[in-house]
Parts: sequence; structure tokens; C-alpha cells
Amino acid sequence: MNKGSLSEYFEGVAAKHLSAVEAYPETSNQHEFNGVTALRNLFGADRFTTKTDFIYLGDDISTTERSEGFLTWYDARDKHPTRTEYRLYFSSNTVTDLASEDDLILFCKQHSGDLLVMVAKAGSTAENQLLWLFDLPFLGDKTLFKEVGDSKVGFVERTILEHLGIESIDTDDQYLELMLERYKGSFPKTRVFSMLARETCEKVDPVEAPDATLIQWLDHEEKLFRSLERHIVEQRLKNGFDDVESFISFSLSVHNRRKSRAGHSLENHLEQIFVDNKLLFERGVKTENRSKPDFLFPGQRAYHTDDFPRMLLTMLGVKTSCKDRWRQVLAEANKIPQKHLLTLEPGISNNQTEEMQSQSLQLVVPDIIFSSYGAEQKAWLLNVQDFILCVKEKQIEYF
Repeated sequence: MNKGSLSEYFEGVAAKHLSAVEAYPETSNQHEFNGVTALRNLFGADRFTTKTDFIYLGDDISTTERSEGFLTWYDARDKHPTRTEYRLYFSSNTVTDLASEDDLILFCKQHSGDLLVMVAKAGSTAENQLLWLFDLPFLGDKTLFKEVGDSKVGFVERTILEHLGIESIDTDDQYLELMLERYKGSFPKTRVFSMLARETCEKVDPVEAPDATLIQWLDHEEKLFRSLERHIVEQRLKNGFDDVESFISFSLSVHNRRKSRAGHSLENHLEQIFVDNKLLFERGVKTENRSKPDFLFPGQRAYHTDDFPRMLLTMLGVKTSCKDRWRQVLAEANKIPQKHLLTLEPGISNNQTEEMQSQSLQLVVPDIIFSSYGAEQKAWLLNVQDFILCVKEKQIEYF
């Protein structure tokens, strides 16, 4: 089991698409699967009944329903001298009630021996992300077993795991003393913290390899942040709380800080990459009304100059995850018909990307997550380097 790999969390996984009979049992309060080879490879030959966590994932991986239930695995012909007929029952619960024909179902065995069953809506972003996370191929009507190998769990993979309720903390304590001394035991502003991450990150090249650099800076900052956060939270817990309300308030502040920092961190590192690539831009300036695109190229003055060629203007929205919020970008710069949006979300569904294209929105994703998209999607996507070259060509033409 290698540190920083998926095998830290799971031993193996069996995956299939639900048939109509499995999704809509008519006469029983339990769902039944035949014990095909893939499930036997995961569960072994011995009978068991165990408490199991169930998760239903809707259109995206943050849309979840959770429930507890039971799995029973046994050989219906255990008395027969030569034949076996393994079956798997799991009790009906709110998650299985939501399941539909063709939904993806994953049976995951954790190192603790606990079992996790995940159901993802057919054709959804969540389905794509689970297949990508476990490096599973297109299943068709097959049931597939896979031992979980040492594939790296990086920044994007950890985000998926945490949405699933699997805490994936990777810290870097070698800089803890530096942070405590520099920031006096508290959190600095996000821009300052991002600067520290770039200062202490191993050598990268934001000009020659902007995609890899962005992910490396984000990953390193996340490790630094979790290291400092763990220290600060431990100290606060030692001091205790006066009442339940103060504890809840502190817990919410920890959660909200994590969410807000992640978005700012992405923008901060993109800003530095654009600077290093000598692009002309401004961050968070007004276009129309109260709209403020995350990045405007070459800037506000050019945007509001009537005789500046509109074809040379570019805007970039930035969102760590898309969900339905990508539509907000469409109204942020009326003079620019072709909008750009950079996200770290892998495997966005075909329905979503087709709608983006119909709305003249160009998606930009780091090349490390290209493999989570389908062949037609890949042909349309831009990576960070592609986007930089696109803007450079416009600016070389005019300036």
C-alpha cells in the first residue's frame, strides 16, 4: 500500500450497470444479484452478512443521498457437491429506492473490511468521475472486478473522495514551523498563503508546463493548508468550548474556510501563471452592471473602449467545480460572445458539455483530467496551455 495512492482506501471494487430486474424488484423487499465471478473475486467464498454504507450520486458527485443497510453474500447451492450459485442480497433503503435501470453500481471493499455501495445516475458527471477515479473502462453489460492499485491520489482525486465522505488528508509538516512563525499561529489571507505555496514548491515551469504547474501548486498549497489547519484545530480543541453553539460555530468556520480558500487558491495560481506568460489581463474588474469576470484580457480599459476590436477580447471564468453554476459566466461580459470557463471538475457529462457548446461556452481543463472525458469531448476541450496560446495570439496581433 503506497502512501498517496487509491490503495490506501480500497482493496478492490466490483462494478456493473443495473438491469431492470435489479433496479425494480417486484415481489421482494430485497435486491438480488447473481454471484458472478467479479463479485466472488471481491467477496470471496465464505457466507457473510454485514452492515453496509450506501451512497446515491445524482447528476454530479456533490448531489448525494446516504443510507445504511445490509449486504448478505452466500452460496445458494452450498450443499451441492459440485455446483455453486452465489447470490448477493442487499436490503431496500433510500439509496436503492432511487436507483434506476442502467445506473452504475460500485461495490467497494475497504481495508477496514467495511463495504461501501455507490450508485451513480446513468450518463451523469458522477458516473464519469467514479469510472475515472477507479480507472474503469466502459462496462456495457459486463460486471467487472478490479483490485485497486497504486494509482496516485492527487488534488482532484482527493476532492472526489471527500465528496464521498472519505477524508483524504495529505499534509506537509516540514513547513509547519515556518508557517507558525510567519503567521503567528493563525491563517493568513489566501493570496499570501498561495505565495507561500509557490515559494516552497519544488521547481516547476509555468511557461513550458502551465498545466502541470497549476496542479502542482494547488496540490502543494492544499498540503500546507491541511498541515496548518490541523495544528490550529488541535490547539482550539485543547482549549475546549463554553457550549455546544460555540463548538458548532467553530466547526462551520473550518468547513467554510476550506471551501472559500480552494476557489481563491485556483485564481491566485492562475494569475501568477498568466503573469509568467506575459499576458495582459485584469482580475475581477467590471464589465456591465455589477458583472465581474474572474479574468478579463487585455483588461477593463480595452473592454470599455468602443473602437477596440471585440474579437481580441477574452474573458475567463474560474470555478473549481461546475455543477449548474457555469451558466453564471454567460452574463459576465456581453461584448464577448465566446466565453471561456476553467474548471478542475473531471468527467462532466455529455449533456452538460453539449449545452455549453450550444451557449458558446468553451471549457478549459488541466490536461491531467482529459482522460475523464469522452473522445468527442477531448477534441473540443482546451487545456491551460491551449488557452494561453489563444490569448497570446490575439495580443501579439494587436499590441
